[in-house]
Amino acid sequence: MATVSVRYIVHDVDAAISFYCAHLGFAEQMHPHPAFAMLVRGDLRLLLSAPRTDAPGGGASAMPDGRVPEPGGWNRISLEVSDLDGMVEHLRTAGVHFRNDIVNGVGGKQILLDDPSGNPIELFEPSIPEAVS
Repeated sequence: MATVSVRYIVHDVDAAISFYCAHLGFAEQMHPHPAFAMLVRGDLRLLLSAPRTDAPGGGASAMPDGRVPEPGGWNRISLEVSDLDGMVEHLRTAGVHFRNDIVNGVGGKQILLDDPSGNPIELFEPSIPEAVS
């Protein structure tokens, strides 16, 4: 099976579900608890977890030294799109926050946007055959 799972820590699981499903083509696979959901898009499974200090176990539980997982940073998922300019225009109209403008790279063009918790997502439009997934 080619499915890859990525976990994002989010402040509000319901807001994250709405964002990823409405704007980026994900579908909700399960949402068994207010602090967790699993979304899918092709072979990508996105695990959404709210930080938890009230219960042991789970991907967003506090570490033994007391640190609590939090959203943000620079590691990100990269989603391939066929019309980056059109998608960016649509997302800007919807009020989505971007970290930068479209940049042209070696294999295509890309832009970074934030989910509602500040987790980065890269949208990438390949320009050479080797960069197509």
